[in-house]
Amino acid sequence: MAEQAYTVVSDSETTGEEKTSSAFPEIAIGIDIGTSQCSVAVWNGSQVELVRNTRNRKLMRSYVTFKDEVPAGGVSDELAHEYDMLSGAAIFNMKRLIGRVDTDPVVHASKSLPFLVETLDIGVRPFIAALVNNMWRSTTPEEVLAIFLVELRAMAEVKLKRPVRNVVLTVPVSFSRFQLTRIERACAMAGLHVLRLMPEPTAVALLYAQQQQQSGHENMGSGSEKIALIFNMGAGYCDVAITATAGGVSQIKALAGSTVGGEDLLQNLMHYLLPNMDDLFSSHGIEEIKRMGLLRVATQDAIHLLSFNMSVPIDVDLGNGTKLSKVLTRAEFEEVNKEVFEKCEALIRRCLQAAKLEAEDVHDVIIVGGCSYIPKVRNIVMSLCKREELYSGMNPLEAAVRGAALEGAVASGINDPFGNLDLLTIQATPLSIGIQADGSDFVPVIHQNTTTPVRKELIFTTVHDNQAEALILVYEGDEKAAEDNHLLGYFKIRGIPPAPKGVPEISVCMDIDASNVLRVFAGVMVRGTQRAPMPFMEVRMPTVDDGHGWSAQALHKMYGSTLDLVTVKKIQH
Repeated sequence: MAEQAYTVVSDSETTGEEKTSSAFPEIAIGIDIGTSQCSVAVWNGSQVELVRNTRNRKLMRSYVTFKDEVPAGGVSDELAHEYDMLSGAAIFNMKRLIGRVDTDPVVHASKSLPFLVETLDIGVRPFIAALVNNMWRSTTPEEVLAIFLVELRAMAEVKLKRPVRNVVLTVPVSFSRFQLTRIERACAMAGLHVLRLMPEPTAVALLYAQQQQQSGHENMGSGSEKIALIFNMGAGYCDVAITATAGGVSQIKALAGSTVGGEDLLQNLMHYLLPNMDDLFSSHGIEEIKRMGLLRVATQDAIHLLSFNMSVPIDVDLGNGTKLSKVLTRAEFEEVNKEVFEKCEALIRRCLQAAKLEAEDVHDVIIVGGCSYIPKVRNIVMSLCKREELYSGMNPLEAAVRGAALEGAVASGINDPFGNLDLLTIQATPLSIGIQADGSDFVPVIHQNTTTPVRKELIFTTVHDNQAEALILVYEGDEKAAEDNHLLGYFKIRGIPPAPKGVPEISVCMDIDASNVLRVFAGVMVRGTQRAPMPFMEVRMPTVDDGHGWSAQALHKMYGSTLDLVTVKKIQH
């Protein structure tokens, strides 16, 4: 089989000829796997370049087909995507599904996709399958992502003419640590080692820092600071970040993320156009999948056209006597998705509030992602940030992957003689991390938007006389009730010395290192003694797997009242 001829493109290219680049033996590539599209980039020695596929495209559809014995990604065979989707052989939206259990609303919303998503609603991984030769072929989001990553890796290896192992991937802000472990597992299945999992707006912030450093705008190199608000909305997620940039250093002041995205806009509009859609497609037979795909393609096209037109005709024959013929206006589209746009507004307000900033304090407003071209999205951001124009220094569809490639070069220790890689991103925690205490409350130990690396400690005490054990349930999120957050793991402290309630001190310490690894430490001391904490536990999180949260729930239900802790407010650090 002839070697596939992949080429690379950069912003500086003015011809169609292939551009050669310097190869660094250890440099990491940057990958931005979006819910609907993906791209790969690499530092070539002087700038970031994007890898093109065999069809000369920089952006590729994120899907995998299972129509043959050997599944194939959409990296090269993009033109077949629509047919594969109509036949039920393609699985996509894996970024929305990965690391989620079957009780998750995002999983249930995915049941209207033109492949099989089945749930038992008991807190385990959903059943996902593609239709192959009239039979369902089961798989997992991790497997689908791994297959796709293998093809992306091949593109980079053909270009660089060397094996590729290290990678920097962009991820949504709202991803839990459990979801991050699933991304790492998929990378390992594809033979890739993750150097960094970088929140998408953080990657954009790094690219912005480099641009500001290169331009020398307002003497940035001398220490003046610029505040930028980054709004990133793709097919699956919406993220907002506020960054303070000076001299190539980007400090993330605040992060906010949500699972709303272009997929929600699409699903809402599909239900609006065909109100009985769920009943028509419930059986997931071959004909139902085809009709589902036809409606999906027609609705996608309409949304794209509405970005440039005030109205668009929709005329599609779904078969079995069901025809759809309608002129859809932009105003209708915006009204149908009113709640989605309100959630976008709330994210921006929340991020500004968390950063303790007003809209007037922001120097640049940056919109990126696949939904950045939707007029309503742009209007919302410009209105809230009190802007008449947006930052135009980067391609909205390429910004995240370019930032990831920059981070890949920096993390690989590559030096640039012109200082283009003298960059640093000071990260912040996207979600709070804490334990269940004070009954069923979530008590944060590390709060959201805390600068990392970080180490924080909180003191708890017993609720019963002579309590000998304590159950430590570790959660991630920002909801008041512990069970409404992501369970990361649990362990039990035993051997608490006999003492009246409120006397023993249980120190719970959480540490996030420079590699974003979370460790939880717990130790017991009795007040008035100088002994070292005994007993002592150290656990790396997360520890739970799909559905294994049952064990924690069962333990807490049966023994929780005897193993509870309460916060010692006055000794908080």
